[in-house]
Amino acid sequence: MYDSSSSGLKIPTSPQEEDKGEGKVYGKVFAELESVDLPLGTTLRSVYDDQPNAHKRFMEKLDARIRNHDREIEKMCNFHHQGFVDAITELLKVRADAEKLMGQVSDTNRRLQDAGREVKAQTEEVIRCRIQQRNMATTVEKLQLCIPVLEMYSKLKEQLESKRYYSALKTMEQLENIYIPRVSQYRFCQIMAETLPKLREEIKEISMSDLKDFLESIRKHSDKIGETAMRQAQQHRTFNSAVQKQVTLSCAKPLYGLNSRTPLHHNGLITEAADEEEMDEEVLTAQDLVDFSPVYRCLHIYTVLGDRETFENYYRKQRKKQARLVLQPQSNMHETVEGYRKYFNQIVGFFVVEDHILHATQGLVTRAFTDELWNMALSKIIAVLRTHSSYCDDPDLVLELKNLIVIFADTLQGYGFPVNRLFDLLFEVRDQYNETLLKKWALVFRDIFEQDNYSPIPVENEEEYKAVVSRFPFHDAEIEKQQFPKKLPMSQSVPQIYAQVKEFIYASLKFSESLHRSSTEIDDMLRKSTNLLLTRTLSSCLQNLIKKPHIGLTELVQIIINTTHLEHACKYLEDFITNITNVSPETVHTTRLYGLSTFKDARHAAEGEIYTKLNQKIDEFIQLADYEWGMAESDGRASGYLMDLINFLRSTFQVFTHLPNNNNDHAAMSGKVAQTACMSACKHLATSLMQMLLDPELKQISMGAIQQFNLDVMQCELFASSEPVPGFQGDTLQLAFIDLRQLLDLFMVWDWSTYLADYGQPTSKYLRVNPSTALALLEKVNRGMKDTSKKNNIFSQFRKNDRDKQKLIETVVKQLRSLVNGMSQHS
Repeated sequence: MYDSSSSGLKIPTSPQEEDKGEGKVYGKVFAELESVDLPLGTTLRSVYDDQPNAHKRFMEKLDARIRNHDREIEKMCNFHHQGFVDAITELLKVRADAEKLMGQVSDTNRRLQDAGREVKAQTEEVIRCRIQQRNMATTVEKLQLCIPVLEMYSKLKEQLESKRYYSALKTMEQLENIYIPRVSQYRFCQIMAETLPKLREEIKEISMSDLKDFLESIRKHSDKIGETAMRQAQQHRTFNSAVQKQVTLSCAKPLYGLNSRTPLHHNGLITEAADEEEMDEEVLTAQDLVDFSPVYRCLHIYTVLGDRETFENYYRKQRKKQARLVLQPQSNMHETVEGYRKYFNQIVGFFVVEDHILHATQGLVTRAFTDELWNMALSKIIAVLRTHSSYCDDPDLVLELKNLIVIFADTLQGYGFPVNRLFDLLFEVRDQYNETLLKKWALVFRDIFEQDNYSPIPVENEEEYKAVVSRFPFHDAEIEKQQFPKKLPMSQSVPQIYAQVKEFIYASLKFSESLHRSSTEIDDMLRKSTNLLLTRTLSSCLQNLIKKPHIGLTELVQIIINTTHLEHACKYLEDFITNITNVSPETVHTTRLYGLSTFKDARHAAEGEIYTKLNQKIDEFIQLADYEWGMAESDGRASGYLMDLINFLRSTFQVFTHLPNNNNDHAAMSGKVAQTACMSACKHLATSLMQMLLDPELKQISMGAIQQFNLDVMQCELFASSEPVPGFQGDTLQLAFIDLRQLLDLFMVWDWSTYLADYGQPTSKYLRVNPSTALALLEKVNRGMKDTSKKNNIFSQFRKNDRDKQKLIETVVKQLRSLVNGMSQHS
């Protein structure tokens, strides 16, 4: 019996069943072993893994199976032996036929080989040709793919050599996207593909180099571009001005034109001249002067390369740098108009180029960028012009600068740039222009005054009279009735001053042209500048003239007459301005000329100078006084210095009297001046004589000196009563010496009792004598009497009289002091 757990095979327990079962089991094993398809490992493992002695029984069964198979083979061989023998016999018979057949086949093969050798050679040739044909077809096919690539590459090289970089980039793009991918397996295409980025970089560098050359070129040509643009703007403005003049002429003919001091032309002469000038010169633009193709080319190249933003930033940065360079003026620009012109030309050229770039390209520069550049430039330009114009002291240069600024502004305004700030700047420049004009005309007025002889203008005949009247609005019926030769009341400076004021108005008008201002504004400008000329420049020149030491009394009187005529001429100046501007003087906001006050002030100054010079002359005579204050008795006649002074005054006032007084106004004026001067001289003389008596350095005065002084005052009173200047009523002129007269009478009569008794009464005989004045003079006389008494000791009765008089003086002195103290306490 076997244990069923030790093997996968169930073995029957009885001997018969055991033998029968082993046979089935080993039959399966042998069947598996005999099968060539199954693996033997599992089968053999089942045999050897069985119970002990299983191997032996397996070997026994295997031997039995072998013997069984041998028996079966033997049976089969025995069964087929006779057939095998028969077959061998037949095969031996066939052997001879086979050898014969083999010989025939060999012979046939040999003959066939010999016959096919030529066919083989031809076949091989055909095969080779077919291979070549196939290779050629393949080659042609591949070349047809490569030829367009090579042609495009060749085209690329030609484009690069001819500097058609934009087309070259397009060709590169086609090569990369269309042609090279078709034949990318070839080495040369790979080399091409590797070369294209390098070529792109070269194109970028070359185009950038061209752009730099372009920027350098426009920097050099900005002057020429600006000059051309400004010339065209000026021609356009001249043409429009000429047309406007013709329209104005067809409507009305004013006395003077705004742009010229001569009458306006007619019949289209100006317009024709302007047309001819424009036709003579072909109109040039920025494109005619500068080749912009580098910018377009570079822009397209960078756009194609996808780097447009880099190009835009570079271009704008470089243009900003160039703008700063253009806006930097030369240090001596203010010296000549050419310096300003070159400065403006460069700026105009710069912005003309930018305007062209703005409109010719899309987005390379924007309106915001150009506006930013212009605002920056405008601030710099205004600062530069404000600084450099302040250095100009030549009105002609300032005027040319103004014209340049106007053309500059008009030119850029035509390109769309705002220029209002430039016209505002022109008002500042106008003030500077007026200042330079005022300085220039100050020299003109000074020369006129220095060359004037300050005497009435002599006219010998009608022609000379008309020559003067044509230059100055003088009309006097009485003078016109007089026979030649005759004299006009004013001096030569009057018509010259009047003519120069008109010249100043013309010069001031020149600046107002082309400022795009209304006639009312121009009229206001002219009147204001003329007022400055009259009130500041001419007034200052007159004041300086009046103060000059070489100007005598006669000249001063003539100056007064001149200013009167100039004052009357102011209304003609207003009419002159009105005729120029065509603005009615009745307009509400029309400025009036201040010439009346200017000439009145000059007259008053001249009159004051007359009085001052007279007083100075009187002081000079007074300084010659040499009184002997201790004299015992007077000389019985007036002092020599005083007589000389009176003679001088008489001759001086005779000059006043003999001034031309054909005109009632002149006569009234000269009479008034003479009366005022005479009264002023008498008052000053009286004051000087009083100061001489009361001089603190004069300690004592004798009665003889008082008598001598009284004689001199009497001569002054005689002069006053002789009416040296007609027109005084009664003893008006003598009242100038009333203080001296009452003071001297008090001492000459020695009427102290009356003085003291009537003091303070309106009817007092000595009403004009001040107690302090009387006290001061009395003390000096007292000291003089004491000194005289000491010298005269001969007669005792004289000494007694002196003592009595001395006591009286002391008593009067006490009373006068009490009056003086009372006055001081009351005050």
